[in-house]
Amino acid sequence: MLQLLLLPILLARFVSAAAPTIQLGKTTLTGRAIDSLGQEFFGAIPYAEPPLAGQRFKPPVLKPSPDSKTLDASNFGPACLQTDLPVAQMSEDCLTINVLRPAGIAANAKLPVMFWTYGGGFDEGASVIYNGSVIVAQSVARGTPIIYVNFNYRLGPLGFPQGQEADNRGALNLGLKDQLAALEWVQLNIGTFGGDRSKVTVFGESAGSIMTAILFLNSPLASLARAAILESGSQATSALFTPERNEPDWENFVAGVPSCASTASSGSSFACLHAANTTELLAGFSAALAQTTNEFPWVPVIDGHGGLIPDLPSVLFKRGQFARLPFIAGTNLDEGTLFTTTSVNSTDEINALTVALLSPSVSPTKLESSILTLLQLYPDDPTLGSPFNTGNNTFGLSSQFKRAAAIEGDVAFTSQRRFWADTAANAHVSNFGYLFTQPQLPAVVPPAFGVSHGSEIPYVYGAPTDTSPSAILISRIMTDYWVSFATSLTPNDGLGVPRPEWTQYTPQNKAVIQLNGANITMIPDDFRGAQTAFINSDPVIFRH
Repeated sequence: MLQLLLLPILLARFVSAAAPTIQLGKTTLTGRAIDSLGQEFFGAIPYAEPPLAGQRFKPPVLKPSPDSKTLDASNFGPACLQTDLPVAQMSEDCLTINVLRPAGIAANAKLPVMFWTYGGGFDEGASVIYNGSVIVAQSVARGTPIIYVNFNYRLGPLGFPQGQEADNRGALNLGLKDQLAALEWVQLNIGTFGGDRSKVTVFGESAGSIMTAILFLNSPLASLARAAILESGSQATSALFTPERNEPDWENFVAGVPSCASTASSGSSFACLHAANTTELLAGFSAALAQTTNEFPWVPVIDGHGGLIPDLPSVLFKRGQFARLPFIAGTNLDEGTLFTTTSVNSTDEINALTVALLSPSVSPTKLESSILTLLQLYPDDPTLGSPFNTGNNTFGLSSQFKRAAAIEGDVAFTSQRRFWADTAANAHVSNFGYLFTQPQLPAVVPPAFGVSHGSEIPYVYGAPTDTSPSAILISRIMTDYWVSFATSLTPNDGLGVPRPEWTQYTPQNKAVIQLNGANITMIPDDFRGAQTAFINSDPVIFRH
């Protein structure tokens, strides 16, 4: 919803004159000049071999440079297959990367790089939605120019296959492997564009943030980036299970592919799926979505020894098995509202939804006992529910909606951001936390959703729909904090818009910055402390 707000800005600003060129291997890339902003764009550059036919459901094969002598890099490439876009805007041949840089920089400029991974529940999203031109322009204006990079990764059952067959064939977490391949491409090639491969900051939101956080666990992230910014997503924001848990979703997908329906329960559907065409695959996408009982059926999964997620993050944290990279991590005030059904109206219904979300994790008896405690910690009192700080107002819904939204937001987002910040701080890893509380326009975000998941994105990208002085100010300040961190590993470089000091999160100073144009200030990271402490006390129950 909010992501689409960035499209008109992107389209309006891509007005070019003389096209810039760059030599990548044997290929001449012809990009697009954005004269009004003094920038150059190079898009639709393949970073991996097309994941087609026999390469479908396989890890990406890095493509250091294109095969052709010339490449039209003036526009974005097509999005990866998903159910929410017209077919003409998508292709299975979608593993492309885009580079946006200040115009006129020297080949040896060695500018820091901000590498964006989009969100969308692991089954939707595209690089074309996100225009980094304001971020780049502000970085230049403040004297710390950066290069902005984003990319496409595989989605849905093509990016996150589920089930035993996918496990047997090494086909798990392919979208995460696409992200790693794109980062490897940056290491190989960003110097050609004037970037510094030793100064890459990976940032993303929602699924993109979860993916980035997961790479801290058991990947070569430390050799591919030096820092990260995590917007509304930690390692276990999406509850982590083994791939067999979502076997029914995989079977529904296969059953929806007309030529492969007979193989749905056979445990040997891959051979048939390799031969299916795009129309058939999209039919399978839609069939699985229509029948799933999971909020997000296509998600990262525990992939065992040697995998990217060898165990629950909480287990790996205890072992000290995570990259020691500095990071910013934050959440929005009302993360849970968008993921809570507005029709929920009873304690029994919340209980049933929570059981479905977390099963199977522990014994049914222990799970029921834990959920009972959780419900006691989140009473049916609208003054305590989400959207927070709205008193008794229930926005025409049952009070149980605010209760359920508070639980959803804390189980998936607040508790996990806090758990990760504590873990890193105790290991002496520099990190900074935030809570985004900027009020949203009712025409953009319905009041029942509050300061919802995703609502910070236009502010980071310098494109808030709210043009009030408060909104414009917090947008400029957030962009400055982000760029400052990417260029100096601290949000407090003293350049750009005057802004409060953002103190580091430490065991002695557990505080986050409140990002609100009317009141930017450090606040204790203790809101709903008893509730998140309980959630984090037994992470196995919550699949954290």
